[in-house]
Formats: sequence, C-alpha cells, structure tokens
Amino acid sequence: MVFGLTVSSSWGNGHATLWRGLIRALTAAGHHVTFVEKDVPWYRHKRDVHDLPGGRLLLYTDWAEALAARRDLLDADALIVTSYCPDAVAATALIEAEGQGVRLFYDLDTPVTLARLAAGETVDYLPPHGLGGFDLVLSYTGGPALDALRDRLGARAAAPLYGHVDPGTHHPAPPRAMFRGDLSYLGTYAADRQPTVERLFVAPAGRAPEQRFVLGGSSYPADFPWQPNIHFMDHVGPADHPAFFCSSRLTLNVTRADMAAMGWCPSGRLFEAAACGAPIVSDSWPGLERFFTPGEEILLAAEADDVLAALALGDGELRRIADAARARVLAEHSSAARAAELVRLIEAARAPAQAAA
Repeated sequence: MVFGLTVSSSWGNGHATLWRGLIRALTAAGHHVTFVEKDVPWYRHKRDVHDLPGGRLLLYTDWAEALAARRDLLDADALIVTSYCPDAVAATALIEAEGQGVRLFYDLDTPVTLARLAAGETVDYLPPHGLGGFDLVLSYTGGPALDALRDRLGARAAAPLYGHVDPGTHHPAPPRAMFRGDLSYLGTYAADRQPTVERLFVAPAGRAPEQRFVLGGSSYPADFPWQPNIHFMDHVGPADHPAFFCSSRLTLNVTRADMAAMGWCPSGRLFEAAACGAPIVSDSWPGLERFFTPGEEILLAAEADDVLAALALGDGELRRIADAARARVLAEHSSAARAAELVRLIEAARAPAQAAA
C-alpha cells in the first residue's frame, strides 16, 4: 500500500511513470498494490491513467475519506509513504498507530528534501519527529544522502531504491517527423536546472543554426531564451517518449542542481532514453559511473563545446554507445529488477520490525 503524490498523472512530475513501472512489475510477480492518491485539481484535469491493472487506485478528496477506508488500506504487508504526498504527515501518523506491516518512507526527492532543510524551510511531507518511526527509509538517491537521512532525520535504516524503466513502455520506436532533430531534450522546466539547460542545449543551438534542436516539456516561461532552430512541444506524454527519444541523433539529460550536487541520482529520463536505444549526452555528477560507463555507454558534457563534439560523432559511434547503454539498463535498471530489489528490502526489514513488536 502506497500513500503517494500521484500515479494517475504524469504531468509535471517524475513520480507517476516510476510508480507505474514498479507497480506493473510487482503485480507481474504476484503482489497486489493499492496506491492512495489525493484527487487534486492539477492532476485531475491532466490524468492519463485511471486504473491500475492488477492493483488498485484509490482517489480521495479529503483525508476523512482515506481514514474511512483505513481498515482495508492498513491490511498490507508493506505500508509506504512518499515524498510530496499531500497528506504524508497524516498518513505517517496513521500507519505508525495502526499499521501492522513493514513501515517505509520513500523519498524520491532526497537532495531537494535535504537542501530545503538546510535552508531552514519547513518540509511539509516530513513528520515533525523525523523518520525514526519507519522501519526502513528508501531514497531515490544513494551515496552521502543515506548518511544524511540517518544523521539528520533519524532514519533507523536507509537504503537506495534508484530509478528504473519499464521496457514494455520504453523501447526502440520508429521516428516521427514532429520529433526529428539533431539534439533533443525532454524535461519539465525547473529554475535550478535552467543554467545547465542554457549551457548544454540553448548555447549549442545558437552555435549550430543549421541543426535542429527539439525541446519537450511543460511549464516553460515566455522569457525562455528561444533560438530559431529550437522546436518546442508542451508536455510529451509517456506514450510518446519512445518516439521522441528515437527521432533525434542524440538526446540530452540534465540533472536538477540539488541532485547533481549530492550525486548518486540517476534520473528516470536517463534510463528511459537508454531503454529506447537513444544515444545520451549528460551533465556529470558523483556516482554516475555506477550506472553508466562514460565514453562507452554515455557521453558527458560540461560546456557547449562538449555537446557540439558529441553531435559531430558519426552515426556508427553513436549507435554503438546507445546499444551498450540499452544492454546495461535492461540488465540492471529495469522496473522488474527494481521491484525484486524492493521486495528483498521489505523482507529484510520485516524481521527486525516483528522482533520490535
């Protein structure tokens, strides 16, 4: 059972696609997942999933509705609360008081969480007493983030549960004329990501006017520094991601600033693009080599010159890099692999939790 941000709408967030792949893999392995989501207007009007095959999507308008269903909800082997869940604090109190299964918190935004705390901000999805009431805290980010979750937020145990990709959804696809380009970039606008986007996407576009640059994503402001050869499309839905990635010679990955600074934070877009067989050029961050081998499975860029050099590579070299990345992702970073990892982590946390009870 999961109290989360959203699984029903992929608009402007990365949580939904990750949960869809994970839930699909868990149900294929014989597990049943209930996802509890607050029915907020922003996602209600942009919903692209209305049910979970093999699972259950429970939408509620206020917390009283969720409480009314708690007997059904709390009868689960594992109870998960996630970052950015609108009622995370209430859900935490509920499972701490009445939950019988393993209690987990899954922070899919750990560097953002820690940066907000360091800035003195209130993080409304964290319980006031910290994370010590959970049997296990999962983090989308590994490395030093795990120490911070223990030292700063009181997690009794912390483990990474990285991003992943569902090969049934993200796979090589025929290119489409509307997405064709030399370099593509897919991502929701984020102010902290913007300097890197300008350095690795906008600047190369300005220096290569004869090439076509394609940007897909929502929430881009009117004052974005558009170039004549940047072609924009607002919100590319998950069903169109394979065609988007496969329609350009090279696709760019840009990591949010807090995540890049902390490291060990592979974005879902990285795995999605690789599973689609797209050659990737990415910004760099500590720990990236744990997921892809630079120069063999991914190209790295710090400045516009690096991106232009990547674009100058021959098609055969780009294909070799893309094929190596796809093989790596299918072997290590599929949703099925991550679902099996989640089950192992829950089982490992179960024994200490039962002993404490």
